[in-house]
Amino acid sequence: MTPEEVSPQDVEAVRETGVSEEAILDAIYICSTFNLVDRVADALDFEIPESFARGAAGQLKRGYKI
Repeated sequence: MTPEEVSPQDVEAVRETGVSEEAILDAIYICSTFNLVDRVADALDFEIPESFARGAAGQLKRGYKI
């Protein structure tokens, strides 16, 4: 699914599963931030260091809260 394909009905389906408004907003903020960083990195032809990839794997396991 692309960002253009996400609709209010999709968000409503998430709400119906019991996800809080705060969690929905958190997801939107995280996606927006990653999108922005990715676009800037692409524009500057920035290479991601291997250490970042290892850190990302840890975040997937532990989450984003410290």
